[in-house]
Amino acid sequence: MKRFKERWEITKNWQLIHPILGSIALVVSGFLIAKGVLNKTVGKDHELFYQLLGFFTVVITILLLYITLWFFKKLYTRWKVTYRWELIAIFLVFAVTGSTAGRISDPVMELIGLHKETLNGWIYWPVRILLIFPLYQVLLVIFGWIFGQYNFFKDFAVNMISRMGFGFLFKK
Repeated sequence: MKRFKERWEITKNWQLIHPILGSIALVVSGFLIAKGVLNKTVGKDHELFYQLLGFFTVVITILLLYITLWFFKKLYTRWKVTYRWELIAIFLVFAVTGSTAGRISDPVMELIGLHKETLNGWIYWPVRILLIFPLYQVLLVIFGWIFGQYNFFKDFAVNMISRMGFGFLFKK
């Protein structure tokens, strides 16, 4: 455990929550991907479904772990984080925010009267993306605060909005 804490620059025990949540997120992601692929290819009625599901969950989780660690190496200096465990928190915030924005987008579209079934896809999807973008920015900062990364995500959201040409909103 001492080596693990040193590797991730964990100085306080409460910071262990981030690697634990990150590990859970990797396993759940591996499971959902494996389940989705197997449902499309093998089908649940196949007698080996659950054995294949377990095997592919492990394989995909390990693959996701290697990809994530590769991203950590690339982004550690670029994002100028103080501790490595903060990268896990940042990745978790992006995952939770994206999932939440995706879940909220359907009810928001229906609330304003735009339905996927009654609107052309060429209109529906751009409108959905344009409506969800501001919500995503707000959620990013809120979840960043919850995960202890408020300053990073506040700056990230401001930079993203500025690059899109809306920097005038933040001028004093």
